[in-house]
Order: sequence, then structure tokens, then C-alpha cells
Amino acid sequence: MKRAMRFAAIGAVAALALTACASEEPADDETTAEETGGEDAGDETGEDMADPEELVLGLVPSQDMDALVEDADQLGALIEAELGIPVTTTVTDSYAGLVTAMQTGQAHIGMFGPIALVQAADQAGAQIVLQSVRYGTSTYHTQWFTNDPDTYCLDEVVEVEQEDGAIYTFCNGTDEAETGPAGEDALALIEQDTQISMVDESSASGYYYPATQLERVAGLDPLALNTLFAGGHPNSIINVASGDYAVGVSFDDARDNVVEENPQIGEEVTVFAYSDEIPNDGVAVAGDLSEDLQQRIADAMVAVIETEEGATAFDEVYSIEGLVEADLDALDAARQVEANFAGL
Repeated sequence: MKRAMRFAAIGAVAALALTACASEEPADDETTAEETGGEDAGDETGEDMADPEELVLGLVPSQDMDALVEDADQLGALIEAELGIPVTTTVTDSYAGLVTAMQTGQAHIGMFGPIALVQAADQAGAQIVLQSVRYGTSTYHTQWFTNDPDTYCLDEVVEVEQEDGAIYTFCNGTDEAETGPAGEDALALIEQDTQISMVDESSASGYYYPATQLERVAGLDPLALNTLFAGGHPNSIINVASGDYAVGVSFDDARDNVVEENPQIGEEVTVFAYSDEIPNDGVAVAGDLSEDLQQRIADAMVAVIETEEGATAFDEVYSIEGLVEADLDALDAARQVEANFAGL
């Protein structure tokens, strides 16, 4: 049985001019190095500012917005209990919005997709501290799917029964492939004007990686694709299932997030290709927090996910099974995709 991998919201930040308004606000003249733990008041590392008395955890939807808000609140409460500092949550409509929130001090902890993660570091001065684990691995891939298997399936459609009894359909070897790329020959059938349902212009698996893959495999201009941004991975699945778009992308396997409402979704859309592997999403903390608080936040999140209640909360939010120290070298690959994409 094929083991369906899940990924949330995972994303990238498109070329955006983000303002550095947070860094322009003057520190309180009465703040001292002794109060903040910094050696020199007025330095540029953020050590001249006292740590906040309340932290804000920012997330981006990979599911129904109302459901994410509820799940995020539960996760925030668990982190608060472990950390001993009040934690509130905020849900932004895109990773670009969350990067801006980190940059302007409206969020202190952010859960980002891989490219947005490095953008948070590069543009907002955030510190990347943790990386997600799913099915024992810290990578995932985009899945390409269609409502027109006669066109995009170069072999027979394979039906795979899931644990809940639902039938998911695959072709071009994707039923057996655990990692990408796979089924790339079928991507050559996509033309410049083919309508494609993508996720968000700041999503790694929902835009950056598949758009770059089309440039490499089909010679298409990734900046001139006939793209609809669905605003979420499940929404992209629904767009294709409804017939609005013949082809779509999401994380593998976002059909899991739709099957409860539509048990036939796995037959209505067929997965026909995978992208290259992508580093998993992760956690960044504001760079102007003290190093001690940054470490305490990371430790608290790891401690929470190691509890039964915490494991459930992280699974509900982003299907995260574990958290490990961020692999900064692996995330450089995502940074390079963003840089190459911006240069196209």
C-alpha cells in the first residue's frame, strides 16, 4: 500500500519588497544591557530590547481557515504551558504576510514552508531553529494531479486503497515512487497556456518547485504560466476535481485533507507526477529575541510534540510527526531555487 505523505502549507516568498519598519523604531532610552542580557545597549542584534512578555505564534492555512485557527489556539496553549510565557496565535493569508509579521514584530514565532523559512531569515532577520519530520524524513515533494488521465497518464491508471477504504488513483509510476521526481515525461504535455491550479505564489511545493520543474522539463516560462492561486493545498485539489482546471499541484498527498468531505476525491483527481525532493517546513523565531529565549522556544516546542496531547496538536495543525534541529545546509537548496526563480 502506498504511504501518502502530507505537508502543510509549505511555501516560498515570491520577490516582494518587504519594509523594515520594525527595525526603524527606536529602542526605549531607559533600556539597559543588564535588563536585556546584551553586552552593549543600542547594538544592531536586537539585544538592546527586552524580550516581550507575550509571544505571538504565526501560521499560514494549509486547511480550512476556521479549523486552523482552532487547532493553532490549542497548539499555542500547549507551548504556553511548557514555556511559561503567554502565547497567542495569528493566522495570515500567505507566507509573505507571515514574513512581514515577523519583520514588523507582529509575530515572534513562525511556522514556514522551506523557501519562506529562508526568506524569513534573509528578509526579516529571523533565526531558523527547527525542521519538521514526517514519516521519518525531513523532505517531501509536489504532486501533480489531473481530472484528465487520458491526456496525462502515459500508462494505466492504478487504484490504491487507503487505510480508510478510500480509493486513490495514480499513474506514470507515482503509485510506487516514495520520492521525486517521477512521471516527468507527462509534464512535457503541459503547454504554456494550460490552465494550472497552483497553491500560493509563496509556496514551495505549490508554486516555486513545480514552476521551476516546468521550465526544466517542458521549457516553459515559469513566470508566464496560466496559473490560478487557489489559496490552499486542499483548494487546489478541489479546483481540479470540479473541472475548473485540468491540472493542479499540491503537497503529497493533499487529497487526505479533502477525502472526509468528498470520499471520491481520490478517483476524481489522479496523481501523475512528482517534483524533486524539497526540504520540509520548519520553525523560525524573531532575531531580536534573546538567544536564551530563542532556545527556550525551540526546546518547548520539541517538548510539546513529545507528549501525546502535543503530538496530536502538531498533527492537527500541519501533520507534523517530529521536530529536529534545522538542517541549514539542506535549506540552502531551497534558497537556491528561490534565487534561480527570481532570476528567470
